[in-house]
Amino acid sequence: MTTAARERVILDLRDRIAALEGGAARSRGCLAFGVPEIDAVLPGGGLAYGALHEFAGGGAGTVDGAAAALCVAGIAARTKGQILWCLTRPDLFFPALAQSGLHPDRVVFVEADKEQDVLASMEEGLGYGGLGAVVGELVRLPMTASRRLQLTAEKTGTMCLVVRRWRRQTEASDFGQPTASTTRWRVSVLPSEELPVPGIGRSRWLLELLRVKAGECAEFVVGACDATGRIHLSAGTDDRADQADGWRKRTVA
Repeated sequence: MTTAARERVILDLRDRIAALEGGAARSRGCLAFGVPEIDAVLPGGGLAYGALHEFAGGGAGTVDGAAAALCVAGIAARTKGQILWCLTRPDLFFPALAQSGLHPDRVVFVEADKEQDVLASMEEGLGYGGLGAVVGELVRLPMTASRRLQLTAEKTGTMCLVVRRWRRQTEASDFGQPTASTTRWRVSVLPSEELPVPGIGRSRWLLELLRVKAGECAEFVVGACDATGRIHLSAGTDDRADQADGWRKRTVA
């Protein structure tokens, strides 16, 4: 077989594999955010089931990290079935999860000593195939581990959500390393959105789509998850630019 013929065969095989993968993704369906501006930038119109999605806070602080966890809780709340949440630090605030639409009665928590055990628990939960979503809190997500999670999620159609949480700025830099995730998001806290009641405001986030397969990056100012797990588009483009600049300054400091 000549070199040209071999290349044609390889290209044909790649096209067939891509078609098969695309068909599987479409059959799994997507979970829409319900915000047209966000769903429009996502292939399929939402977060794909049977896929790995990464979320992290905008900095190394606990406030942005909590926002990322609540964003994931809102997404998990809108899936059907029990939620497996794997972690090494049992510091989740249950009332906050409930306010984001995820009632603690729906969640099975798995506490592990090491992140390797978190990854193993996530993979086992994804392989079970009867869960609404599998959530894991991790500092680092190696490419090999992320690939295993992605492949297992594809087999069962269960959504896999990774919350990247860290305590030190040096750990936050690992978020830029390549993984097999279908989408990668960053959530930063913005000044609250004013409500009619004096002294009370709804939390707002800068939601950044940093990576998406077959799509383009985007950023949105949104109101935090409500009691049904839904976000809404909020005004404040000036705050969005200021917050983004602030995050970049924190990461290079």
